[in-house]
Amino acid sequence: MIDLRTDTITQPTSAMREAIADAVVGDEQKREDPTVIALEERSAELLGHAEAVFVPTATMANQIALRILTEPGDEAIVGGDAHLFLHELGGPAVHSGLVVKSIETEDGRFSAAQLREAMNPRADLHMAPTRLVCVENTHNGGGGRVWPLELVRELTAEARSLDLATHLDGARLLNAAVAAGLPPGEYGREFDTVSLCLSKGLGCPLGALIAGSRERMAKARRLKHLFGGAMRQAGIVAAAGLYALDHNVERLADDHANARRLAEGLAEAGLPVDLDQVETNFVQVDVGALGLDADEAVARLRAEGVLLSFATRKDVLRAVTHLDVSAADVDQAIERIPRALTGAPRAADHAGASPTPY
Repeated sequence: MIDLRTDTITQPTSAMREAIADAVVGDEQKREDPTVIALEERSAELLGHAEAVFVPTATMANQIALRILTEPGDEAIVGGDAHLFLHELGGPAVHSGLVVKSIETEDGRFSAAQLREAMNPRADLHMAPTRLVCVENTHNGGGGRVWPLELVRELTAEARSLDLATHLDGARLLNAAVAAGLPPGEYGREFDTVSLCLSKGLGCPLGALIAGSRERMAKARRLKHLFGGAMRQAGIVAAAGLYALDHNVERLADDHANARRLAEGLAEAGLPVDLDQVETNFVQVDVGALGLDADEAVARLRAEGVLLSFATRKDVLRAVTHLDVSAADVDQAIERIPRALTGAPRAADHAGASPTPY
């Protein structure tokens, strides 16, 4: 079975497991775990901030950021189909008492002018005051699209002029940085807080970071405990994060190359794939244009030994390349996916599901 549902299904490599087994650990809650401390220090520098806090999940990192940067009754603005709006179980309302406004976009990216237009008037006492803008890079719902740094800088400059706080949902920030050829800190330092997930393209079994100023991260450590995220000998999993930063960042380019090869092969086979959308490790297939609904398409693909998942848009599926998908797997997928969706045979001429929202 070729599993292209998401990049969260990666298995720790044998070398990562060795790093886990050899980790030096201590009581993380008491700030006595040297491996956690090393991961936090390295991640803070990587993300362009003074301090970082290790937490179990990127969802928790996002929710901590919202709580730090806002007050109950405030409004946060996000791009269309943002993960923290659609797939975090109403967390902004539950944990921070926030109203969330989504700007409709084609790919999750929006402009400074759109932000300015979406903001509620500060003088209107009948509306929730807009206090925060959130960017997701890469954007999951938009098909793994990368925010150009120039667009980010225009947006954050506008946010500062409007007295808005800023948060970067950087779950796949390293994919964006590799694709753009930039250090991730170039993106990260533009925001008041930034999150990073370790269990997606980096291949760790779990873990995430939130980074920001020392003052904000002091609050983040308290909220980590409040939200149930404090751990004990967490160096065991932090060791996987350190290993990933050493070995699994530059190789994200391989995932991007595999996604490009897959997209081109499927497009050549006549499938509705927009090649312009393929910037990182996501490939979207519009099965609705083939007269199929998503459930039927997933069932057909499973019968051919390929797993895809539902994208955000109706009757669109996504294939996500990752650490455990080889070039040979991509060749096989190029054969099997058109056969499953159209019934047409496909010669091997290229070298060599269940819904999963994140």
